Amino acid sequence: MLQLILMPLRLFVNLTKYGVLNMHKDGLHLPDLSITNFRGIRQLSINKLGRITLIAGLNGVGKTTVLEAVRVYAALGDQGVFRELLYSRGECTEILDEDRDRRTYLDYAALFFGRKAASDQPILIGPASSRDSLKIEVADLKDLPESHQELFHKLNSEATQALRITYSDAEVALPWLSESSGSVGHDLIGRLPRVLRRMKTSKRDMPDPINCESLGPGLPENHVLASYWDKVVLTPQEPLALKALALTGQQIDRIAVVGNGGGRFQSPGRRIAVKMSDQSLPVPLKSLGDGITRLFAAGLALAVSRNGFLILDEVENGLHYSVQYEFWRMILKVAHAYKVQVLATTQSIDCIKAFASAAREIEESEGVLIRLEGENGELRAIEYTEEELEIASSQDIEVR
Repeated sequence: MLQLILMPLRLFVNLTKYGVLNMHKDGLHLPDLSITNFRGIRQLSINKLGRITLIAGLNGVGKTTVLEAVRVYAALGDQGVFRELLYSRGECTEILDEDRDRRTYLDYAALFFGRKAASDQPILIGPASSRDSLKIEVADLKDLPESHQELFHKLNSEATQALRITYSDAEVALPWLSESSGSVGHDLIGRLPRVLRRMKTSKRDMPDPINCESLGPGLPENHVLASYWDKVVLTPQEPLALKALALTGQQIDRIAVVGNGGGRFQSPGRRIAVKMSDQSLPVPLKSLGDGITRLFAAGLALAVSRNGFLILDEVENGLHYSVQYEFWRMILKVAHAYKVQVLATTQSIDCIKAFASAAREIEESEGVLIRLEGENGELRAIEYTEEELEIASSQDIEVR
């Protein structure tokens, strides 16, 4: 029934106001998205992304995987993002050094569909409307420059593969150490963090990574919040953090970073403290609850994501339904002003309704809802524009 209601409207809207050319004029890094052979996604094409894209769908359908794919695309082969994604899920492998001590390294195979890394099944992530996709594939060492082969063999004499990352005509490679590759020389252990950086294998340098910040589904750690605050304090973006905090009705006058993490007895390190109107002493931000912490983090992350991506996983976590409309108004306005492309996931109908209402009001910044459905890695993206969302919300039509 929903498809019958929305199909004529979708056709009209897509041919006029929301065409692909307009999306490029808006300066989006990804006006659309195609993902192949990445984690649990064999194939997914999303024909349209907005300045703000909210992704809904059943548990386990692949919402978070889409966000991870965007992070990998933005990183353009930077190993730091691979490390963060794989370590967060425990996707590592252990290798014995010459002293038979166990050392932990990244299990790159976990990035590929079915956890099977094959040379004929590369990962492809990028805009569906152009050829500038990021390609990640298994490469034989013999296909790399001789200087790289020698270095990789010094790391492990039995290694035969590398991870090759290609974007346009630039290419880099990462050595692939696995449990089946034998032992690693003890004298090389201390050099690995430096050696394992991406190494250029083409004449052209890989472009710089796209600015990308990621929040959720849990609370950000104290050091992350502190680093965000360092970047915006005493800048024109500082009031944005106070505005985000004000959405909860808390009377907060000032914000500061306290602590240095250098003390004994497990010091909590640098953390955010706030001065409230009805309190004589500052209190830790996180003592005020998850919701206010997430609002503060979102405001700061928007400010530091200028001209890049902001990723929000399970965006509704900790947010009472009564503040979600104002939250989305803030996200939509600031994302437009700072040229941030936001991708978020949700399972909440209240969140979707609030998003729909705010997106209709903020005309200069386009919001799109995507619902994912499918199985066995073959996913389908059902796209709803702001007008369609308004119809569905007003009639209580399920779109999650």
